[in-house]
Amino acid sequence: MKYLVGSLKKILSLLVLTFFSIGTQAQEALFWNDIQAFKKQDSLIAPSPGAILFIGSSSFTNWKDVQSYFPEYPIINRGFGGSTLKDVIYYFDDVVKPYRPKQVIIYCGENDLAESGETTSAETVFTRFKQLYTLLREELGDLDIAYVSIKPSPSRQHLMPKMIEANRLIHNFIEEEENTVFIDVFSKMLDRDGMPKEEIFVADRLHLNEKGYLIWKKEIAPVFKSWK
Repeated sequence: MKYLVGSLKKILSLLVLTFFSIGTQAQEALFWNDIQAFKKQDSLIAPSPGAILFIGSSSFTNWKDVQSYFPEYPIINRGFGGSTLKDVIYYFDDVVKPYRPKQVIIYCGENDLAESGETTSAETVFTRFKQLYTLLREELGDLDIAYVSIKPSPSRQHLMPKMIEANRLIHNFIEEEENTVFIDVFSKMLDRDGMPKEEIFVADRLHLNEKGYLIWKKEIAPVFKSWK
C-alpha cells in the first residue's frame, strides 16, 4: 500500500510539473513575436533612460501614435495585445526593467476579466495589480506610477459590474500610496444613460478610435504636467 501511495504521489507531482511546463510554454509562445519585436526595435534605436513607459494590453498597443499626443514628453510604448496583468508580470524583465523609466503608465486588467470563461473576479484583478505594483516598487524604487482605469468597452458591457468593482479596489489602494495616481477614464467614456459611448470605438467595439484616445489624452496629460 505504501508503495502504491508513493507511486501515486510521484505521478501526481509529474502531472503538476507537466501542466505547469505546458502553461509556461504556451504563455511564452503567445507573446513571443511581440517581445522579440520590442528587442529588435531596441537594438536598432536604444531608448534613453528616464522616459515615460506605457505598459499593458492592446489599448496601448494600438495607440501607435501616442508620442504625437504628448510631443513634449519622451514615451516608450510597450503594450502588447491580449495581455493580462499576469502576462505583464511574467514579462517584466523584458517590457519594464531594461528601460529604467522615470514614470510608468499602466493599462491592464480588462483582459483578465474576459479570460477563462470570464470567471476572473474583480478581487483577483486587484490582487494581480498589487503584485505588479509591488514588483515595480521593489525593482525600480520611488518612480511615478499611474493606473488608467479599466475602460467600459461596448463588446464587454456585461462585465461592467466587475470593471467598476476592480476600478474601485485599485483606486482605493492607490489613494494610500505615494507617487501613484489613478486615472479615471471609465466615467468619461459613458453616455448620459451610463452606457459606453459607441462612437469612440472602432468596429470591433473593443478598441478605441481617435475620439476615444483624445479622451484618454485629456485625462492623462495633467498627470504628466504634475510630475514634470
